[in-house]
Amino acid sequence: MLVTLCTLISTLTCVSGVTVVTQKPPIMTVRTGETASMDCNLGTVTESAARWYKQIPGGVPHFVLVYYHGWYSVTYGSGFSSSKHTSNYQKESGYDFIIYNVEEEDSAVYFCVTWDGSVNMFVSQQGTKLIVTSSSLSPPVLTVFPPSSAELQSNKATLSCLSTLPRESKGIAEVIWLREGCPMSGDISTGAAVQQPDHTFRISSYLSIEPSQWFKDIDYTCKVSLGSQSSERNMTMSGCSKE
Repeated sequence: MLVTLCTLISTLTCVSGVTVVTQKPPIMTVRTGETASMDCNLGTVTESAARWYKQIPGGVPHFVLVYYHGWYSVTYGSGFSSSKHTSNYQKESGYDFIIYNVEEEDSAVYFCVTWDGSVNMFVSQQGTKLIVTSSSLSPPVLTVFPPSSAELQSNKATLSCLSTLPRESKGIAEVIWLREGCPMSGDISTGAAVQQPDHTFRISSYLSIEPSQWFKDIDYTCKVSLGSQSSERNMTMSGCSKE
């Protein structure tokens, strides 16, 4: 069962059952020495525990802790303890996860996972991305590319967004696409962060749309957030690229 869970998390797959796990915030930036707190709501599940996992980009998930409000205490994974991590019960199906005195090595994606008895499997969402830094982060630098003429002639349209992240981000960022200011959930492909020789990181994201939508001169936006800093670039057929 643990192997199944690890596969679920490492591939960032959300299993749709009766349970809808929601985490807040999606991304956050915290200074070293401060406390990081994130929330998890288990939806309709009220009799299952909340499990938390830590995954460094490119690595495997590590079990941090598990807690259920009917228990006397939190149970920890290897290498984690109450002096650094804890969980509290907030309200029905609601739990928080707290990391005290954060250090840069705490930068990671943290997943809240629970057991959904209606589908007999663990379920989770995309997690909370935590960036811990000792200094202020510079905003991402974005470069966007409209569909090529050759692609449009083949009845395809792909919008591309290349973001350069500061080294302090550890390659952790949230990339979203918007259509006329509204978040999109369509055919979006975002790659993993790749560290560059200068120790910055790059992330490429692609949005596939119908060519007819591009010719309607609709405003599409690529937005990249580091929590405390964010950047966005817009694309329209008439402008191709504008601030």
